[in-house]
Amino acid sequence: MSKKEKKHLSFRLNIIFLVVFTLFAVLILQLGVIQILSGESAQDQIDRTENVTTNTPVPRGEMYDRNGEIVVENDSKYSITYTPPKGVQGKDKLKLAKKLSEYIELDTKGIRLRDKKEYFFLKNPDVVKERIEDKDMEGLDSGEVYQAQLAAITEEDVESYKGETLQVIAINKELNKAYALAPHVVKDENISEKEYSRVAEHLPSLPGINVASDWERRYPNGEVFKSYLGNISTREQGVPREKLEKFLALGYSRNDRVGTRGLEQQYEEVLRGVKEKVRHTTDRNNNVVDTEVIREGKSGKDLVLSIDMEYQKRVNEIVKEELAKAVPGNSYLENAVAVVSKPDTGEILAVSGQSVNKSPSGDEEKFTDSSHQGVYNAYLPGSVVKGATVLTGLEEGVIDPGTTIRDRPLEFPDSEDMGSYSRLGNVNDLQALQRSSNVYMYNIAMRLGDYYYKPNQPLRMDEEKANRLIRYNFHQFGLGVPTGIDFPYEATGLEGSDPTGSDVMRSAIGQYSSYTAMQLNQYVSTIANGGYRMQPRFVTSIHEPTSSGKELGDIYKDFSPNVKNSLHMDADYIERVQKGFKMVTQTPGGTASSVFNSARYRQYDISGKTGTAETDKYLENSSGDGTRRVELTNKAFVGYAPSENPEIAFSVIVPNLDSGADVSPNYHIGARVAEAYFQLKEERAEKKEKQEKEKKDETNDNNGNE
Repeated sequence: MSKKEKKHLSFRLNIIFLVVFTLFAVLILQLGVIQILSGESAQDQIDRTENVTTNTPVPRGEMYDRNGEIVVENDSKYSITYTPPKGVQGKDKLKLAKKLSEYIELDTKGIRLRDKKEYFFLKNPDVVKERIEDKDMEGLDSGEVYQAQLAAITEEDVESYKGETLQVIAINKELNKAYALAPHVVKDENISEKEYSRVAEHLPSLPGINVASDWERRYPNGEVFKSYLGNISTREQGVPREKLEKFLALGYSRNDRVGTRGLEQQYEEVLRGVKEKVRHTTDRNNNVVDTEVIREGKSGKDLVLSIDMEYQKRVNEIVKEELAKAVPGNSYLENAVAVVSKPDTGEILAVSGQSVNKSPSGDEEKFTDSSHQGVYNAYLPGSVVKGATVLTGLEEGVIDPGTTIRDRPLEFPDSEDMGSYSRLGNVNDLQALQRSSNVYMYNIAMRLGDYYYKPNQPLRMDEEKANRLIRYNFHQFGLGVPTGIDFPYEATGLEGSDPTGSDVMRSAIGQYSSYTAMQLNQYVSTIANGGYRMQPRFVTSIHEPTSSGKELGDIYKDFSPNVKNSLHMDADYIERVQKGFKMVTQTPGGTASSVFNSARYRQYDISGKTGTAETDKYLENSSGDGTRRVELTNKAFVGYAPSENPEIAFSVIVPNLDSGADVSPNYHIGARVAEAYFQLKEERAEKKEKQEKEKKDETNDNNGNE
């Protein structure tokens, strides 16, 4: 580089340095001006304002059945709200309560003595303070001081409060529940048009009060399926106290309505919606100087249930009618339960439990819906589990397809004989299911414990091994384990611990472990669909809310069928049990063929398994000295239809029939439940065909007129 070029470059750098220096000097000078001349004003502006964020509730999501019929909806209603400014004083709220009492009425039954004392203190603070010595207040914090002041107010001070005064107290109590800048519902029940309009007319003189619309849950089908739909808390109840910290961390307010039971609780996260978030800027006098919506509110998402409400109603009536028929002559019969599902998907179509009131009085109903017992109550199921026992024996290799065992009472030293309901003679695996042989199942259990029966010889089976193998295989069907249903709680039954050899043998015939109707439904569905244990579901999809609120929006989440596990069993063995189940219902000698193979039900091609379990009930003696044991029976049935490519699977339990009662409500409930499904399917097909024909005829008429 030449000297001339170097000199030119140096000149350029000097100019750049000069420009940078000048810019920094201007910046420093500007900062100084702001700090010296405007710093105090800017700091004062910061000190004067404060940001407060509030959340406004939105309508809760609704529920529809599988056919799009509304099941749970929001019913609009009038609402009077209060949004207190920041820093509002108690005396100001009391003044507002007195003014508002001229236009609305609240229920005063919930007013406590403490509420009256608080009102007295607001009205007479000097009187109360005079009653307390200053020395008694030393060392107390503000809360303790207030408690001492309330304690100084006697019942005589407030006993004269009646009428209008109680109204003011009730309204003031509601106003005190409100949080700064957050709307709180003062009244939304039984608001008359007169109240609503009077408040609306006087809003300028009622600071913070507003009229709005609110909602409450409405159930178009009444109590049908209500125990599964669940409940939400009231505003007074708010969020559950035991879960308060969790809900507050999720952005809830203390008085928010939340799901407390059933599907309302299970799907709270999506049903609740997204609250509108508003940021308020207030000055040092707590006046709002700016309001900004930083998050738009969005109604809760809607649920589509697997339940068919029309079918649910028909199943309810079937259970009631068959229960009513069976009650005479069965002193301890109280309830029955049935669960119906789609065996290939696990979708629950209907679940019904009914309890009978044998001596209704006045307006009492004869039946009470107790459908919750489908997942809550476990019963000894009896022989319905024998399909699982046979499959366990086949898979573990202790019997082969066609293995024959002689059915006669088993004799053991120093114990009662163990047999079937009669001597069945030689039976194979299919006949053991068809005729419900206990002896065949006993032999499977013994062989699982490495013992082959010998008459009048001690039972030397390895009960620990046999029990382990039975439990392992039964669990594959969902027996003794959670089904995985989308519900806050389900019972898993009782399997017992440290069973003896005879206990293990009884478990093979359903006389030792107890199961719920939902577990039995999952079990029979697994057999029906060829060996896949499907997760049962009440909700099939979640949808975005729509602006109209009258139709389903876009799918937010779709729940595909979920296989919990597949049976570790040969497909040929499963088909063999399916054949045995068909023999139970459709061949001479089958324990349920007299009902299911009758002219009325034969057309539906139902397969299944019967079950009768012995159970005891202990009652107090009339004399009051001890208890007595009453021998009863549980009657169950599991089935599916049609036998090939089944569309439904169902389980039925009727507990506590009198021992030896010659009635089979379990058979008739099962048969009628299947019949109702196919009849409803046919009715809908005919209705659809008729509608399409009418639409076609209308189109042809319009074309002809043209």
